[in-house]
Amino acid sequence: MRSHTAVRPAPARRRAPLALTSAALVAVGLTACGAGSRTATETAAEVPCEVEVDSATTVNVLAYNSSAIDPFTNTMVRSCTQGDLTVEHEPIDFAGQTQRTTATLAGETGTYDVIETYGYIIPELGTDGSLLPLDDLVATYGEEYDLGALNQGMLDAMTYDGQLYALPMQAQMFILAYRQDVFDELGLEPPTTFAELREVATALQESGQFEHPLALPWLASGDIATSYDAALGSLGVDYVDPETMTANFDTPEAAQALEEMQSLVPFMDPQVTTFDQPAVQQQMYNGDAAMAIMFSGRMNDLTQESNTQFAADFAFAPPPTVGDSGPQFSALSVDGWSLPTNSAVDQDTLFEVIATSVSQDASEAAVPAAYPAREGAVSEDSSPYAAAAIDAIDNAPPAEPFPWTAPIANETRPVVAEVVLGQTSVEDATARMQEIATGILAQY
Repeated sequence: MRSHTAVRPAPARRRAPLALTSAALVAVGLTACGAGSRTATETAAEVPCEVEVDSATTVNVLAYNSSAIDPFTNTMVRSCTQGDLTVEHEPIDFAGQTQRTTATLAGETGTYDVIETYGYIIPELGTDGSLLPLDDLVATYGEEYDLGALNQGMLDAMTYDGQLYALPMQAQMFILAYRQDVFDELGLEPPTTFAELREVATALQESGQFEHPLALPWLASGDIATSYDAALGSLGVDYVDPETMTANFDTPEAAQALEEMQSLVPFMDPQVTTFDQPAVQQQMYNGDAAMAIMFSGRMNDLTQESNTQFAADFAFAPPPTVGDSGPQFSALSVDGWSLPTNSAVDQDTLFEVIATSVSQDASEAAVPAAYPAREGAVSEDSSPYAAAAIDAIDNAPPAEPFPWTAPIANETRPVVAEVVLGQTSVEDATARMQEIATGILAQY
């Protein structure tokens, strides 16, 4: 989550970026938030699943549906449902998954036994004891399932305070999708900065072909927080200075990030704060928009002729920077499988199930919809957007691996939406966000 603009030098970011180099990405994975999977269950790999249970056992998996996630989920369900073992997954969208994650982790006994998690929530859930540390299980089963072939940078993203809390399956970052045919017709190039993004969007509007040429997932109840963080990160600033434990919403960059988001509103559908990623996909499918910035796990759907008549016309590029330089307007998200501490199912059984889903065969079956965590599963020419993804993963703002990051994002999200909708000023918004974040930090 982040955006770009630099009026004055931004404070240096204090964390090292996720160690995913271009070479490493040849095996890295990206995913996308939201619902709308178009990946059939039969595309899942049928892999050996040697999990043995002593009695009838059901494993309930909580994961949202998308073409990038489904291959891994489907592999678990298809391969490991055998004998007395049943693996079940109920289709659900991202918002529903978020709600159910909170609910299942709150009780003494949860409804779900395997939960899809993301790097940015690992610190919070690891700190509060909701998730089982997996280090001992990796030591026991690592050789059997060749877990040493999982990308170390992605393993690090799922680690907090020295403990691994999720087995990574893939990673994702923002990618710019655009209509190559229209750009060629108008002599346009994919924008590399927000200033260029506005120029291109203006040219598209003035051509008369698109009333709302730009589509972004700015759902007020979810995605808009990711975009604000992407804007802020592109300017070189985090939510919080971890050394002084002070929030950064009173900085010039925090205001600039909101202003940059506001500057894109004239080019988007007025209902943009109701759009999640599937809704943005639909704008591109229908030809209502000519540019979109989404997580990479949404890109494969755009290339399918069964989804849209424009499938052959889409091209892909790294997302722009907010300012003239710096990290891109992007969010690097690693997805993985976590085991809740309140599951009644045997931990070894659960771990073997999730280890099966990230096997070599399962990872290769997920390409090109996903970029798996397993090294060697993807090459640069695996998809039309692989090169853009490699560039984006190298230039995304580093994540904030702290337990306060997710609560601050959640609590400040409505304020960001108010600014985008013109309901509050940037000055008032940043003051409120600073107050909210300061209150959250007091708990730590």
